[in-house]
Amino acid sequence: MKITLTKTPKTKPDVSTLGFGKHFTDHMLIMDFINGKWQEPEIIPYGPFSLDPSTCVLHYGQGIFEGLKAYKNEKGQVTMFRPRDNFVRMNKGASRMCMPNFDIDLVMASLKQLIKIDEAWIPTAPGTSLYIRPTLIAKDEMLGVHPSHDYRFFIILSPVGAYYSTGLKPTKILVEEEYVRAPLGGTGEVKCMGNYAASLLAGDLARSKGFEQVLWLDAKEKKFAEEVGAMNIFFVIDGVVKTPALVGSILAGITRDSVIKLLKDEGIPVEETRISVDELFEAYKNGTLNEVFGSGTAAVISPVGVLGMHGKEYIINNFEMGSITSLLYDRITGIQCGREKDKFDWVTVIN
Repeated sequence: MKITLTKTPKTKPDVSTLGFGKHFTDHMLIMDFINGKWQEPEIIPYGPFSLDPSTCVLHYGQGIFEGLKAYKNEKGQVTMFRPRDNFVRMNKGASRMCMPNFDIDLVMASLKQLIKIDEAWIPTAPGTSLYIRPTLIAKDEMLGVHPSHDYRFFIILSPVGAYYSTGLKPTKILVEEEYVRAPLGGTGEVKCMGNYAASLLAGDLARSKGFEQVLWLDAKEKKFAEEVGAMNIFFVIDGVVKTPALVGSILAGITRDSVIKLLKDEGIPVEETRISVDELFEAYKNGTLNEVFGSGTAAVISPVGVLGMHGKEYIINNFEMGSITSLLYDRITGIQCGREKDKFDWVTVIN
């Protein structure tokens, strides 16, 4: 693999100013697909790359991405959390979007090398990490709706703090009753660019009403809970943790899967099922809606303190993080940062 190191390293940001996705490391990884074959990966200084105005991804949105994290644990080891699962999911998404699959072992080895080079960028303060963004885009330079022939895969790295500026303070979620995210048979289970563009208006409207995110409902009946803008969603109803089943219209979250496995390990009942809004608010009225939380790579576990619907706000668990939510946050972040034993073999040690 060709490696070109930067001659002008950046000044690293103060950890207190990190936020999410605002700063980027000195280097990035690129790998092109040309004439039906993947070329060798290359590490180069972070910076812009040129795209022709006719490039397919700019017109038809043939692009996908992933998100995962690296950490430096108390022993000084650099680790990643479930990276192979992200790349397996990315290849599955690539197939759905008529894009070529890549060699996961090659990409994993290349990513490890990239992280080693930019290891000094990994923050170590509590709640911080190195966010990893792999992306695959169509590169044909011509108009016309068709799968591209050439592609670019790249990975950029970003030191990050909390996804939400409020940290672990419970968020306010608005049930979206007009717009929909993805129908069955669509691309809802793929991390493709268009899914996120389609969600922007509803998110902006929710924020204008004082909410952080929207809870999407199914596209057909607008009745069943699906997922939140940047997270999968979980409801604790009468001591049972319920999450929307993977029916093809929501993302099969890596953190979601981790939550389910940890709940089973703890002996806490968990169900993957269809959950209607009527069921949620009936549980709220009779006092059995104990907790609500989201899960995702960026936020890890995010407690929900308010559900908004029909012009009303329903306060969950006195606007406090619940015991199950807290347990899951502690266990997942403990495994990620090496404070807890990794009994599921989720952590990949880089060095």
